[in-house]
Amino acid sequence: MQLLGLHHITAIAADPRRNLDFYTRVLGLRFVKKSVNQDDPGTYHLYYGDRTGSPGTVLTFFPWAGIKRGRPGTGQAYATAFSVPAGALGFWQERLALLKVETAASEARFADQVLTCFDPDGLRIELIATAEADPRAPAPSAEVPGSHAIRGFHSATLALADAAATADLLTNVMGHRRAVQSGHRTRFAVAAGGPGTYVDLLTDPALPRGLNGAGTVHHIAFRTPDDPAHQAAQAQLSALGVGVTPVIDRAYFKSIYYREPRGVLFEIATDQPGFAIDEPVETLGTRLSLPPRLEPLRAEIEAALPPLS
Repeated sequence: MQLLGLHHITAIAADPRRNLDFYTRVLGLRFVKKSVNQDDPGTYHLYYGDRTGSPGTVLTFFPWAGIKRGRPGTGQAYATAFSVPAGALGFWQERLALLKVETAASEARFADQVLTCFDPDGLRIELIATAEADPRAPAPSAEVPGSHAIRGFHSATLALADAAATADLLTNVMGHRRAVQSGHRTRFAVAAGGPGTYVDLLTDPALPRGLNGAGTVHHIAFRTPDDPAHQAAQAQLSALGVGVTPVIDRAYFKSIYYREPRGVLFEIATDQPGFAIDEPVETLGTRLSLPPRLEPLRAEIEAALPPLS
């Protein structure tokens, strides 16, 4: 299976305006696409990433107004980690304290330093000051200097009561390799490795069983370069008896979905065509973008969505 790393991660929020403010103003990500949940068009689908919404940088949200807060724990994608330059955590500690964002004490993880913070819904976000090279351009921000800014994903952590079957899927089917292990955490890498390619499996017995809701991850998506590789992945999973969906055209990428053995929802998404197919890069995120099949319903959809400003 030809996978290149993480493509995007999608989580659940309760208030779209509060969500937009946190990820653009506090974390300094670019708002790259304002769209709708294609399976629930009365709900936004909000995308944040680097300047163009490159694969491997985009955190997205389904903000369902009034949804109850979930509980992060086993059976979920437990933490979303972004890569920041080595030495940047001092800046982020000061910034998050100034903006009264909840944080946990920084910690060492393998060769890196990790600062954990929580978004307004309690979603666990990790900023990893990595010792590894990360040549990706920083997300453009008026408030966060490029020297300290987020580069894209570093890793995703899955919390599992038993990781054996998931590790088997990652290594024997999805092309990952075991990179390093310490305590309850084992890291897997794919393709060339480095920030943006890592999946950590965490088997900490102190963690409770996760409950879905605001502040939890809905699914994580892996990158594949093109349609032939995507179709081959779908065929391979089908042949193995994995309950994988047919290919679904999401306009900005094509997707297939399946659950890993412990229930976490996985997606494999194509790198192309990207977010600039329906609006210029310079103005990404400034208008409501709809897939072609929903365009005839634009007036009805816009009337049902709350304003973001």
